[in-house]
Amino acid sequence: MNDTNKYYRGNVIFREGDPGDCTYEIQIGCVGVYRDYGGPNETEIAKLYGGKVFGEMGLLEHAPRSATVVVLEDNTVLTKVTEGEFFSYFEENPSVILNIMQQMCSHLRKTTKDYVEACHTAFDTVEAEKSGKKSKTLLERIKELCDYYSSNSFYPYY
Repeated sequence: MNDTNKYYRGNVIFREGDPGDCTYEIQIGCVGVYRDYGGPNETEIAKLYGGKVFGEMGLLEHAPRSATVVVLEDNTVLTKVTEGEFFSYFEENPSVILNIMQQMCSHLRKTTKDYVEACHTAFDTVEAEKSGKKSKTLLERIKELCDYYSSNSFYPYY
């Protein structure tokens, strides 16, 4: 049977690189998703609240975790779903599947948007170099892109 537990601020649910052997649904509270947690380049990727699911990608892909998840609020309640419980849990809670699909679509849409913007920036850079001009708009776009990725890198997480 799935396991529901209460967690406290600062509890690490899993670390980047850990095996992706389960997923979690947030019943109450908040968690933070981080790259390089505790390291010099620590980056918060997301905050997730009640009703959200995390860790599904590692479980579905049988891949190591791509981020660290840390509890941000005392008395956060999480339901842990192991691989063996996965299908029966979603049969009992079909709305969770829709939630996961919406989250994945949102991640994919954002990744696609960022990829297209990076392609436009690269193309404009090549064109500007060919013509010997460097437009202010291009430099602003490059800076914005670099600033965004250095502080808020998007990684498909967990």
